[in-house]
Amino acid sequence: MSEPSVEVRAPAEQQEGTRSQVLRWLKALGEPVSEHEPLIELETDKVTVEVAAPAAGVLSEILKGERDEVAPGELLGRIAPAGERGQPAGEPAGTAAPSAAPARLAPARTAEPMRASPAVRRLLAERGLTAAQVRGTGPGGRITVDDVLGHAGSPAGMALRAEARAAAGSNVRRVPHTALRTRIAARMVESLLHTAPHVTTVFEVDLAAVLEHRRRHREALASRGAAPTLTAYFVRAAVAAIQAVPEANSRWTDAALEMYAGVDFGIATATPEGLVVPVLRSAETLDLEQTARGIAELVERTRAGGLRPEDVRGGTFTLSNHGVSGSLFATPIILPAGQAAILGVGKLEKRAVVMATQGEDRVEIRPRCYATLTIDHRVMDGARANRFMQVFAERLAGWTE
Repeated sequence: MSEPSVEVRAPAEQQEGTRSQVLRWLKALGEPVSEHEPLIELETDKVTVEVAAPAAGVLSEILKGERDEVAPGELLGRIAPAGERGQPAGEPAGTAAPSAAPARLAPARTAEPMRASPAVRRLLAERGLTAAQVRGTGPGGRITVDDVLGHAGSPAGMALRAEARAAAGSNVRRVPHTALRTRIAARMVESLLHTAPHVTTVFEVDLAAVLEHRRRHREALASRGAAPTLTAYFVRAAVAAIQAVPEANSRWTDAALEMYAGVDFGIATATPEGLVVPVLRSAETLDLEQTARGIAELVERTRAGGLRPEDVRGGTFTLSNHGVSGSLFATPIILPAGQAAILGVGKLEKRAVVMATQGEDRVEIRPRCYATLTIDHRVMDGARANRFMQVFAERLAGWTE
């Protein structure tokens, strides 16, 4: 009697509202697998998660292919004891091995409904189609989204073919959306059109005092692993502004405004795949050195692809320092769910500014940047948003810490 195979399942714990899909299998069918060895990568709308092999053996079955959507705890594949033969992806267990009998032509296979991804099943239902009516062009005859959209006779199919004909001969490259990019797009639309009425206030901030403080303390802080970036100063000033205007660190519900006790500060970070927002926990308890060190660790893990799911959960306020990539001015919308405001900071520039000294105006060259606060207008009005920005700007302009 052979040993039973071991199931490979998606992590059961997943933040409500997130989605996962298979990014890639790190082993092929029939390959040996060691216990705890990385076996499959799942891409959520926030991070990439490695699923380790729960036992040693041979990868014998793959039930979810690349780009298939995955639910928490869903069965992804199976590992057989070493020495047992694996099944090809999507083949039912018990399929007989090829024999030496003369080969016969098999009828063309049509993907079965249960072998289609959730997105494909939704499209089939929306268009009143069955899987038997659509020719699958994916691996093993699997039906893809494009197969459904391009189904003969459907308006979407005719439009798709017309588009293809128009693009014939042109230099067009099609890049499928990742789960992260798809979810970012959905959240942008949801936030802007369905969730919150947005209002943005704009201030100009003087950073001369911050730059001087950083010049004097950079070497000492860097020697302790906390080289201060401008983002660290922005976080400290934003925490001071939140303490003055606590509504900025809250969320709107139908029954009440829920004020967060602590500031779990989201730091928007650009990656090649899209924007990720790791969270600096309890920012109100940190000083500048601790803030700088915490941000450096988060950014390093983000860009190395080493974020854990818990690193991107539960933010209460977010900063988007879009100036690091050259942007002068922007009004980022409220991307993270459950937040009332998002702060945007633009590029630092030397600008000619009229300064009043002893009753006389004179022009000085000052390091300045634009800062914006986009708010959920249900949570606070413009006067409170302006108060937040006033405290934020004054804290930076008069930095003495």
